[in-house]
Amino acid sequence: MQSTPIYRSFNAIFATIVASVILTTSAMGSSTESISEVTSVFSQQERIPVLLKIEPEFWWANMANPTLELMLHGDDIASLQARLNGHPTNISIVKTTTTDNPNYLFISLSLKNAAPQTISISLAKDGSTQHQFDYDIKQRRAGSAQRKGFDNSDVIYLITPDRFANGDESNDNHISMLETANRADKDGRHGGDIKGILNSLDYLEQLGITQLWINPLLENNQQKYSYHGYSTTDHYRIDPRFGSNADYRQLVAAANDRGIGIIKDIIVNHIGSNHWWMQDIPSSTWVNGLTTNHSSNLRTNLSTDLSQVQFTSHRRTTVQDPYAVASDRSHFVDGWFVDSMPDLNQTDPKLATYLIQNSIWWVEYANLSGIREDTYSYADKAFLAQWSKAIMTEYPNFNIVGEEWTANPITVSYWQAGKTNKDGYVSYLPSLMDFPLYETMLDAVNTPESWDKGFIQLYEMMANDVVYADPTNLVLFEGNHDTNRLFSLMNEDLGHYKMAMVYTLTSNRIPQIFYGTEVLMTSPLEGRHDGTVRADFPGGWPIDNKNAYTQEGLNPQQIDAQKFVSTLLNFRKSSAAIHHGKLIHYVPKDGTYVYFRIDALQTVMVVMNKNPNNVLLNSDRFKQPLADFSSATDVLTQKTQNITQTITVPANGVLVLTLN
Repeated sequence: MQSTPIYRSFNAIFATIVASVILTTSAMGSSTESISEVTSVFSQQERIPVLLKIEPEFWWANMANPTLELMLHGDDIASLQARLNGHPTNISIVKTTTTDNPNYLFISLSLKNAAPQTISISLAKDGSTQHQFDYDIKQRRAGSAQRKGFDNSDVIYLITPDRFANGDESNDNHISMLETANRADKDGRHGGDIKGILNSLDYLEQLGITQLWINPLLENNQQKYSYHGYSTTDHYRIDPRFGSNADYRQLVAAANDRGIGIIKDIIVNHIGSNHWWMQDIPSSTWVNGLTTNHSSNLRTNLSTDLSQVQFTSHRRTTVQDPYAVASDRSHFVDGWFVDSMPDLNQTDPKLATYLIQNSIWWVEYANLSGIREDTYSYADKAFLAQWSKAIMTEYPNFNIVGEEWTANPITVSYWQAGKTNKDGYVSYLPSLMDFPLYETMLDAVNTPESWDKGFIQLYEMMANDVVYADPTNLVLFEGNHDTNRLFSLMNEDLGHYKMAMVYTLTSNRIPQIFYGTEVLMTSPLEGRHDGTVRADFPGGWPIDNKNAYTQEGLNPQQIDAQKFVSTLLNFRKSSAAIHHGKLIHYVPKDGTYVYFRIDALQTVMVVMNKNPNNVLLNSDRFKQPLADFSSATDVLTQKTQNITQTITVPANGVLVLTLN
């Protein structure tokens, strides 16, 4: 629902019937737990019953933070007084607050020591009840607070849901959504959905995946480019073209049954221009760069003159640069991405609370194992510390990975929890995407070997781990929805592709791969080509002539790559050395790079060879980690070789050896 609808009728009785029908209709196709709109209580003289929007839609008892703030939206409700009806157990109204928009009321509840229960809240004026609604405080799932987040034992598989698999063609279009499906348009919606991912879980389990990061699934009711999901128009509703809230929870449960966790993609920096807030902005400070008239209802006096909007400079270092001026910091943090993505002002305390509660709501509701936070540094830095601390306080063993797209490890390290920053900034974010290592890996594998180019770039980048509080909790990826495809970037050299994949999956990081990498999906080499990069997964649509699930129509290289990736992933599942073993590496020499992952139970040796012919490595150079071993088995081929004197490495290839 995009704004509070008002329904007129000739008499109060007919109005009540209409409102009841609307409530029933709005609940169709969604979880029965997500109905958060209730009709007003009105006298026989009243002609305009109003639907009241309440967020979050429900909450839970025994959360670490015992305070809950409800955001209520309805016509002219700011002047109403809130009261609890009956005698709820250990629940009280702490305060009610308003903004400069009379259509919003915020109710802060104390839930300290409260048991699960349903409470009743009334909103009154001059002693006369105008609205009344029930609100559920639910029982938490057993062990919820101690849930385990993703870690080094996992492999994350990134899916762009509109482009992965279409499991339900009936939801490709929706009567209330502006953009319709057009698979012929590379930048349009193609029809992939939650059911398609659900149907693919057997494939993903067999491939060896243990975590799914799914690009945003929340409603994106934009006129165009809505498929990617990064223009949220409702924070509590799964886009109906993907499915329902209940469908999302079903996916998580089915994935968990297969040992696969779900990581939610969350955006706190911006929203979509068609978000229901933009039709009746909660306050004049809710969105950066908007001009509002404070004299009356902000709904009718909101100016969206985009010529006055400042767009972000993308100069991310300004927020940590000791010499930067305030105006440059503001230009980065407060600027909009594009005109269809209004920039949120997280310094507004009510918005900050809303965003924090929304993130926690989804973790609890859907039983998530992680969060990936988009455009991390673009939001207010004080808020980011507050947001990440609140989530990690609720779930101490959880994990959150932030996106900070820069090749500079110092810039990335600033945001990781545990880092001592000279400006005193304290972060609570456990993990970040390791863009510096990703970009170096691509260059190192692709560049011909010389004194200062090639593998030595990768070797020396790893030495920068000294700037991180916890480098092993960073996420290293071979590609994502914003980068060109790995096989293309490797100039379609299968040997180089395998080197990059082996490094991603065996280094001391949490690995992430992009859907379709295992079957060599391609893209242009230069520039941004989002629609092509996020092409449809082969076999995700019944009419596809190539099918990654069955290998029908795949060429020999694609089948080879798929088997290669699956072999590595399934080996990795039970490899103690890869999960938490220490890393040691040797200076690259003669076109080869050697490193070890060593644990008390296992030693793994990895060798990458750029030479066009087989290479014999002298075992004496590696005598310390090899001291207790006489033979080794190649994980990829299951062939065993004697390593007491030399180690044979295939031409333009890789070895992943378990030492015996």
